Amino acid sequence: MNWLKTIIAATTLQMLAAGTASAGENLDAIKAAGTFKIGTEGTYAPFTYHDTDGKLVGFDVEIGESVAKKLGVKAEFLEGKWDGLIAGLGATRYDAVINQVGITEERKQKFDFSDPYIASKAVLIVRGDNEEIKGFADLKGKKSAQSLSSNFGKIAENAGASLVGTEGFDQSIQLVLNGRADSTINDSLSFLDFKKHKPDANVKIAAEEANADYSGIIIRKGDPELLAAINAALADIKADGTYKAIAEKYFGADVSK
Repeated sequence: MNWLKTIIAATTLQMLAAGTASAGENLDAIKAAGTFKIGTEGTYAPFTYHDTDGKLVGFDVEIGESVAKKLGVKAEFLEGKWDGLIAGLGATRYDAVINQVGITEERKQKFDFSDPYIASKAVLIVRGDNEEIKGFADLKGKKSAQSLSSNFGKIAENAGASLVGTEGFDQSIQLVLNGRADSTINDSLSFLDFKKHKPDANVKIAAEEANADYSGIIIRKGDPELLAAINAALADIKADGTYKAIAEKYFGADVSK
């Protein structure tokens, strides 16, 4: 049995050594190829979508391009459906996924995340002339327009609101605007995007949750050199104003915190 233990131990060491080598080699391979392959949806505005000319654009797209530039290469985007994006990363179809992937403990068990590059909070949205609702506690007995199965709907319900079912953010906002609902609880990034396109819309944020959710660039485990390079690139684009310019373009505000 000792010979079997010896073989197993040797094999384990070889696998560990190979993993370490491939980690460094992956960053070298990216630089040698001159491309940083990024998985993304291409159907999730304003983060990753196609403009009227069919060009892939969006906040996440420009973040990916900026990170690639700091790595000294060009970004190459490979589009796919959300359900298959992370699986595609595991299957080595691309080097990273940049698609508003939330940083969760469950995902961190199988993949590595960069430092957060964007934050979002649950916000309470009301008409601009509503002075009655100033916080989540004021929702008791009020109507809140929500997707019934969403976490935002649960927050509204727990605050004592009765829910008016909708299919998503746009419909929820319209119900608030036309007075059929007193409020909606939704994502701060969606609200900023809405106000960017319709700055005169008569809605405002009455309150926001204290805790934010963060998204990061997700890569395979075992690539510490690549992870460090991506984090350095993110720090650089924040320091040199690139990040701020991209955030202002798509949201009209800094969305990193």
